[in-house]
Order: sequence, then C-alpha cells, then structure tokens
Amino acid sequence: MRPAIERLNALSEEEAEAELLSCCGSKAWASGMAAARPFSGEEDALARGDAVWRKLSEADWLEAFSAHPKIGERASGRASEEQAGTRTASRETLEALARANREYEERFGHIFIVCASGKSAGQMLDLCRERLHNEPRKELELAAEEQRKITRLRLERMLDGR
Repeated sequence: MRPAIERLNALSEEEAEAELLSCCGSKAWASGMAAARPFSGEEDALARGDAVWRKLSEADWLEAFSAHPKIGERASGRASEEQAGTRTASRETLEALARANREYEERFGHIFIVCASGKSAGQMLDLCRERLHNEPRKELELAAEEQRKITRLRLERMLDGR
C-alpha cells in the first residue's frame, strides 16, 4: 500500500474530512469518504470516491461547485494547476470567458464547472457557450459529472503525494 493511503487511513475522522475537503468542497462527500476508510489501496479509494459522489444530493453538488474559483479568474492551489490553460490566453479570450461565465451563472444559478485539466481557455470558452443551451436539469447533471472528474483527479494527486 502507498504511504499516502496509509496516512489517510491513520488520520482521525475530523483530520481525514479536512484533508478530503481539498479534493471536493462538499462536506457530505468528505464525511462519506472519511467514514469509508480504511481503503485497501488507491483504486479502492477512487472507486469509493465515485460511489460517495453519486449518492450526494443536489445541495451537496452545489456546495462543491461553490468551492471553485470561476474559470479564468485568479485561482490558487490545485485550481491554479487545473486552470493552467488560462495563463496563456489572450485578454480578449479571458474577457469573453468572463462574459460567458456571467451568462452561465445567470441562467443556471451556479458557476460553470468543467474539468479544466489539459484544456485551453478557448476550449473552456467553447464548452461554456455550448452548455448555455442545455436545459437546466441536464446542465446540473453535466456539471455534477465534471465535478466528479475534478474530485477524482484531485484525489489521485493527493494519493500520489502531489
């Protein structure tokens, strides 16, 4: 077993929840994951992370969304790494992304969530514009799936010691 899994398994419930909140802003997800320990290994932790996510309520999804900076805005920590594609974007692209973010938030009542890792600012802008045409329920489900992907990537990085 990897040292990060052993360390996570050894934490108190409160310590594990606090650490897991860095992967996902949903307190219910962090609590569910802390309670699901001990993990037998990385694959077990990742599978349980997905399973816990899929049992959450809409309110839990929205809580997780609210823990994110908007795409294209100044980010720190993991979000900064994930949104690296915005660092080299032109001013025009960033302004268009800010406008699309505002329109998205007005339409759906929550920020635009996309698994940004490996995507350019232009790609994220295109995705935001495309998703603006979705029905609200479908969009909420798409955003929740994007959040699940983000959470999984963050959990993988945490378990790899990054």
